[in-house]
Formats: sequence, structure tokens, C-alpha cells
Amino acid sequence: MEWLSLPKWPAMVVGVSIGLLECLTFLLLDKPIGCSTAFARTGGMIERALGRPVMEKPYYKLFPPVVDWEWVFVAGIPLGAFLAASLSGEFRLEWVPPLWQQAFGPGLPLRLAVAAAGGFLVGLGARWAGGCTSGHGISGSLQLAVSSWLASAAFFAGGILSARLLFSLSGG
Repeated sequence: MEWLSLPKWPAMVVGVSIGLLECLTFLLLDKPIGCSTAFARTGGMIERALGRPVMEKPYYKLFPPVVDWEWVFVAGIPLGAFLAASLSGEFRLEWVPPLWQQAFGPGLPLRLAVAAAGGFLVGLGARWAGGCTSGHGISGSLQLAVSSWLASAAFFAGGILSARLLFSLSGG
């Protein structure tokens, strides 16, 4: 288990672990792994806290705005990232990564604006596509769903195009 302290984990170990986790969620919960619904549920929880009639909306009748296993799974992602970085000795707080600084400069406002816009677009796309990279890329492709294979191809194409566009604009 010394691979846990490596800065980059072996792809084979990570892939097999994700596959086993997917099998466990199907076996124990009869549900696929996904993340985007947890964000939508969080929006519903916020709306409900503000006194809005959330439960009257058709979406929240199907997906109630509650803390469930998927929500805890998503909350565990930053915790897992922190633990992995700490175990490898690579943990550091970094608001503007070196690659971004090299391409766009050290300015934090631009970095935060682009991150917020990117997060919004990814969230919008995930809901529009009926799932995120976890839902389509892992769970759906595992189930051999054609829509998930197409969505995964679109995720990769969009990521490659976005990176090329961003870094060509920066002169990188």
C-alpha cells in the first residue's frame, strides 16, 4: 500500500478501485455513481432554507433535496483529495497554480472568474446531458449505454478544445 504515498497513483490501481466502488454501489445501493444530482439537491436544500416551495417542483419530487449517500460521496471528494495530497507530502494551499501563472499571470480575480464560469458551464452541461463525467463516464459506460459513450466522448473533446483555446489565447 505504499502507492498511497506517491504523488501520482498508478492508473491501473485507481481504475480497478473505481470499478470496485461502482460494483459495490450497484450491489449495496442499487444505484450508479454520480455527482451532479448532489449539486442539484444542494440547490434545492438552499431554496428550501430560504422558504421557497421546493417540494412542489417536479424535479424535486423525483430527487428530494436531502443529504443522501451521493451527497456524502461528493462531500468526500475534497476530503479524499486532501488525504491523498497529505499522505504524499504534496499538500499545499495554492490559489493560482504555476501553469496558470505562466499562461495568464498571477492575478487571482481572473483565476476565480474563469473557475466560476467553468464550474457553472460544467454544471449546466452535466444537467443538460443527464449526468456528469462520473455518471456517464464511469457508471453509464460500464452499463454500455450508448448515450454515456457519446457524452464521454463529448466531455473529452470539450476538455481538449477548451485547453487548446485557453492556452493558445495566452500564447502558451
